[in-house]
Amino acid sequence: MSGPVLTAAKPVLPRLEVGWPLLPVPDAEGALCWPDAARSVRQMIEVILRTAPGEQLMQPEFGAGLENLIHAPNTLTTRAEAHDAIVAAIRRFEPRVVLDHVDVNEGSTPTELVVSLSYRLTLTDEPVLLQARVPVGAA
Repeated sequence: MSGPVLTAAKPVLPRLEVGWPLLPVPDAEGALCWPDAARSVRQMIEVILRTAPGEQLMQPEFGAGLENLIHAPNTLTTRAEAHDAIVAAIRRFEPRVVLDHVDVNEGSTPTELVVSLSYRLTLTDEPVLLQARVPVGAA
């Protein structure tokens, strides 16, 4: 074999990619505080849930579009549509997680859905439970 052979003193381990902070606000010294991997994934999932398909430039399919449900009735059909949209969007746009379970249930009032996401970070296998409330049935 010819050509350079790369060696390293320490093994290079794979790591979770960290994205741009959701709300990049500098600290007192003017430096940006970069999120750790778990927080970066959580922020990206929040963006996926809040973004409607067609809303983001150059990625027309991006997002689950939960805010589009604000006028939908709180029925089993609406909850099933929300569930399917969440699962499809997270599996497609967040490769840093393994989605274990998604529940979409009626909240404490008829105008609210409670979304529970159970996932694991791919490299650390750290389990995370995330809950979000989605308004529905507005007149």
